[in-house]
Amino acid sequence: MTTLVIGANGQIGRQFCALAQAAGEPIKAMIRDAAQQPWFEERGIETVIADLEGDFRAAFDGCDQVVFTAGSGPHTGPDKTLLIDLYGAIRAVDIARERGIGRFLMVSAMRAENPQEAPEKLRPYMAAKFAADAHLRLAGVPHVILKPGRLTDEPANERVATSLAETGGENRVSRGNVAHALLHLLKARELVDREFVLLDGEREIGEALA
Repeated sequence: MTTLVIGANGQIGRQFCALAQAAGEPIKAMIRDAAQQPWFEERGIETVIADLEGDFRAAFDGCDQVVFTAGSGPHTGPDKTLLIDLYGAIRAVDIARERGIGRFLMVSAMRAENPQEAPEKLRPYMAAKFAADAHLRLAGVPHVILKPGRLTDEPANERVATSLAETGGENRVSRGNVAHALLHLLKARELVDREFVLLDGEREIGEALA
């Protein structure tokens, strides 16, 4: 019952991996090169070296669930957005389908539903997320799509909301709260073919993501 974490070395990925390891959840962290291994090895987290821009099928060996939290990052151009956030995500979904993976947890974005409403520089990223989410919905892979709002580095308080109506229009969520939400979803295997907006709020994660 091992979960492959794609994007494990990212800001959300590292926090999630640490939480999952502490909770005793078997995970395999997919990283791009050996230089990223020490952080995970120090915490007893299994790693596999693979690249979303290459052949990463072998990373799925022995896994029955996937968490996709990879991203090209804010300092890259539209070319990397297409290769990582769109094509990389689509290929990951396709491999999951081929391998009969039990569930695919996708970290998307709230504004992916309406990319034209995002700030101009984020529109290619949101459009990539929109298309990747659509592909996952149609792939026939049991899934959960998590749609965080604007990410911050505030400390996690494990209190969230799932709509702007709950927050009075505030669209922020801490990366730590996203990591805790992913841990909850990892354990809540009965949740399939569901989608959740995620914002900082007042409700406990288990109540909000039910």
